Amino acid sequence: MTSGLELPLAGKTVAVVHADWHSCGSYEINVTQAATYRELGARVISVAISDHLGHTPDKPAAWNSYIAATPDMPADQRYYTGPSLATAIRPDFLLGEYRQLLRGNHAAYNAALRGRSPVPRDLALQRIDLVHCNHFFCMPFVEKLLGTKRCPIVLETQDIQADQYQLRNKGAFLLPPGATYEEMLGIELDWMRRADLMVHLNAEEDATFRRLLPEKQHALIYPAVAPVPTGPGGDEIVVVASANRGNVLSVEWLLSEVLPRARDVKVAIVGNIDAALRKHNPALYERHRRLFRGRVDDIGSVYANAKVVLLPTSEGHGLSIKAVEALSSGLPLIATAQAFRGMQVVAASLANVTIADSPQAFASALRAAAGQAPASGAERLASDTRRLYEAHFSLEAYREALASRVLPLPAAR
Repeated sequence: MTSGLELPLAGKTVAVVHADWHSCGSYEINVTQAATYRELGARVISVAISDHLGHTPDKPAAWNSYIAATPDMPADQRYYTGPSLATAIRPDFLLGEYRQLLRGNHAAYNAALRGRSPVPRDLALQRIDLVHCNHFFCMPFVEKLLGTKRCPIVLETQDIQADQYQLRNKGAFLLPPGATYEEMLGIELDWMRRADLMVHLNAEEDATFRRLLPEKQHALIYPAVAPVPTGPGGDEIVVVASANRGNVLSVEWLLSEVLPRARDVKVAIVGNIDAALRKHNPALYERHRRLFRGRVDDIGSVYANAKVVLLPTSEGHGLSIKAVEALSSGLPLIATAQAFRGMQVVAASLANVTIADSPQAFASALRAAAGQAPASGAERLASDTRRLYEAHFSLEAYREALASRVLPLPAAR
């Protein structure tokens, strides 16, 4: 528990509002948020918001796969909502959100679409003392949820979303006039202003939003990521990646530029990145399909039985949750410098980390690692990366940091 405090949020209800994502870093963040508030004594409500038409509260079958994939969400009560299927034929949707999507204005589209999600009937009757909202585009739903009621809102930004949207628009066909970065960032900032406290997950977004919104309260709180096992170890060299644009480009770089230079070194690629790469570059995927394991239910076992983790990050913004997960494993890491973006750490100074930014250097490090014996569990537990994880990214570090900023808000008084 937080030192010197005994269940400081006892008797309070906290709503953790988030996108209906799973099997990714953002979902892990949502899990640790809910767990943290419960450990502080609060009753926790999880509200998952979908951007899929038809995933409404009155259609439980639409949520079966999400619920099956998220049994570890530690909330006292869970709610699910999204825009109705009838939204697709509404003229205001076609001329509004859908037109914005065709222009590449993902900021306008995502915020407005989630704002159409109805508030589940039982949820509307709940007394809520604090909302912890994830991503600016969930703020329209939060405003609908609260209505005329007022309680403090913590907004966890989880990166500068305009950066992600700009990356998504690269090479995409857009209806003119195509959305600009400044246009999308402006929408993001407008919704952020409605929160009471901004929580940022990496140093880059913290510095940016402090500059752009100097009148708001800000806190840099690294995300808590549940630790993975530090043994017993094995012979596999692994890449763990979920299906986002940055990961697709990074795995593409590994397969096309690095592995041909690494000769016969075997690599296992774990996560739902397989389908995304198959769609993005089917020929490359087919040449290397034997390397892909797909999504696994127990990601901890992958790290437990690995020898080396690869972080071949060539694209992406914001702090990488998979990089933090890899740090906690205590395994030797071969990574590009980009993998540690947003962390105030000199990764090259860590004894069990090799930084390799060129394909040649990465392949050379990979060949060297393949010939080394696996580290023992004790060595992994005592490694530089595991110590870094415990100091900055553990559940205990997150709980202390979050409590120090949230407890002074009116909901905790």
